[in-house]
Amino acid sequence: MPVLPGRTITGMSAILLPHLDSTTVDWASLDAHIARTHEAGLTPAVNMDTGYVQLLADDIRVQVLDRAATITGGDFVAGAFVPDQPGAAFDLDAYLRAAAEITDRGGLPIVFPSHGLNDHGDPAWLDAYGQLARHVDRFIGFELGPMFVPYGRIVSLDTYRGMLELPQCIGAKHSSLDRGLEWDRLTLRDEVRPDFNVLTGNDLAIDMVMYGSDYLLGLSTFAPDKFAERDRLWAQGDPGFYQLNDILQYLGHFTFRPPVPAYRHSAAMFLQMRGWAENAAVPAGAPTRPGSDRDVLRDIGERLGVL
Repeated sequence: MPVLPGRTITGMSAILLPHLDSTTVDWASLDAHIARTHEAGLTPAVNMDTGYVQLLADDIRVQVLDRAATITGGDFVAGAFVPDQPGAAFDLDAYLRAAAEITDRGGLPIVFPSHGLNDHGDPAWLDAYGQLARHVDRFIGFELGPMFVPYGRIVSLDTYRGMLELPQCIGAKHSSLDRGLEWDRLTLRDEVRPDFNVLTGNDLAIDMVMYGSDYLLGLSTFAPDKFAERDRLWAQGDPGFYQLNDILQYLGHFTFRPPVPAYRHSAAMFLQMRGWAENAAVPAGAPTRPGSDRDVLRDIGERLGVL
């Protein structure tokens, strides 16, 4: 896969939802984090896996949308999440309501996975996307691997081609943690629809931006400032890109080790260490990391020049 030097990278950053304790959102830290991410030049992505969307009560999820809309003036993306159970049918009406909550506030919806969307095979998945496209003018698709959620699905390349044929779907986040699968999608994108945004969600290979992917990463919530700096270095052809990317990738490999969903606790610890969160608490039901991780996180933060 050829490297594309000097390209301008589009960066979207999944926003961690900080907590004061297992039941209380740290709203002040959330507001500040959305604002600093937006000011860095990255598009905030709220109500994603990084934002614990699967664990949020409806009123909390809507409050997050309201705050993102106010802080960014509508320049945000958000997960359109539908809670359901294994074996459930695809619920178009529920997805349309979730998308409308986002578009009514100026945001762009991301089709967050569910059992109803993913449990019934690739043809049903593509048909569901087609149904959404008949009602939603613009949205972002989402392949999320089962290492993140048990109802995750990575579709075949033929099914991905079908998604590219939906003009309302302007891009898709790909979170398989497999660069080969993503390279295949970039090649297909270049052949079929060059304006389509392949958004890497591969926190173990953030150099995918060198090959034409843009990104929507959970890892960037640790340091949106340093990701924005890295992106500028690439656009300028500055070799400093590689050194900074290497340190950020070290952070990714450490924090996205199994169990992968515990990266959110790593992020909470790192934000607290940076003075960006009051506490490193996670909501009830979210996996945690050992406190000994802080020594490694501090080392990485010092290498990045942020601690």
